[in-house]
Amino acid sequence: MSSHRFAILCNVNQTASRHAEEFGFSRGDIIQEWLWDDDVDDSIRASIEELTGEDLVDEEYDSAVDGVIIWWRDGDDEDALSDTIVDAYAVLGEDGPLWVLTPKPGRPGAASSSTVQSAAKTAGMNAATPLTVSSDWNGIRLRAFGKGR
Repeated sequence: MSSHRFAILCNVNQTASRHAEEFGFSRGDIIQEWLWDDDVDDSIRASIEELTGEDLVDEEYDSAVDGVIIWWRDGDDEDALSDTIVDAYAVLGEDGPLWVLTPKPGRPGAASSSTVQSAAKTAGMNAATPLTVSSDWNGIRLRAFGKGR
């Protein structure tokens, strides 16, 4: 393998790892994934698993978790997003990171950040400014009202 190609691969892996760290997850954390479908970005999933050293668990997992990611697309019912946020928060450990991931503007299924903010507010949460987590997905971190100030 040429050193140039190796450097490119290292940069891609460092970028994925950096984004996984931006989620606030740590080694050994159990991260629950909600609303997975075949359109999700597997590099995000892989970078989280690499960072934590654990496989992601699905929404059927019924023990406490250290973090949550919810894959959300436009066209899904906003009330259903609020309900999903409440359900996910119920199994989330104290102050664990909770993220809603949405396709970026211009991508199929792109949801407006105002939709996520409205659903978060209905669920008793604050929504942060969207963060780019991959070439096709943004992430919005949610916190319970009064947390993280």
